[in-house]
Amino acid sequence: MWNWKDEKDPWKEETPLQSRQPLESNPQTQNNPDVRRKTMTQTAIIGQSIHIKGELTGNEDLTIEGRVEGNIELKDHHLIIGQGGNIKANLNAKKITIVGEVLGNVNAAENVEIKETGKLRGDITAPRVAIADGAFFKGSVDMERKPGQSKEKALSEDNGQPQRAERMAVKL
Repeated sequence: MWNWKDEKDPWKEETPLQSRQPLESNPQTQNNPDVRRKTMTQTAIIGQSIHIKGELTGNEDLTIEGRVEGNIELKDHHLIIGQGGNIKANLNAKKITIVGEVLGNVNAAENVEIKETGKLRGDITAPRVAIADGAFFKGSVDMERKPGQSKEKALSEDNGQPQRAERMAVKL
């Protein structure tokens, strides 16, 4: 009456095990950087309850919502200090966006942007700087030139004056 060998089990899947494995554990895709890049998030996040003391470095974009004391270095990536971010560190990144609070010097290869709720006490070195209406900034700005531009050409364009702002306090 019941022949278990001939009857198909309705609960058993016929899909091979390998096709059900996630990409990270599948040996065919595990070491393929193109597949991994498409499945991974491109921004790391440090949450509000995290407190880090020391040097923070990385090779991906980073958003900080917690507290960091020390140095942060993301040479080729974007660093975002979120609304809850409270940073006491020197920052070095490709692009830096400040929405929270930073106490320390900021060095960016491309640009620094301080949003409406952002607060920065420290010096900025970057080719482009944007400070939104309502933001707080106290320090100096050095609009660093690209390496290809000669010093003589830069000075002649500025009528002999280097492009450096004196120490200032701005409350917009």
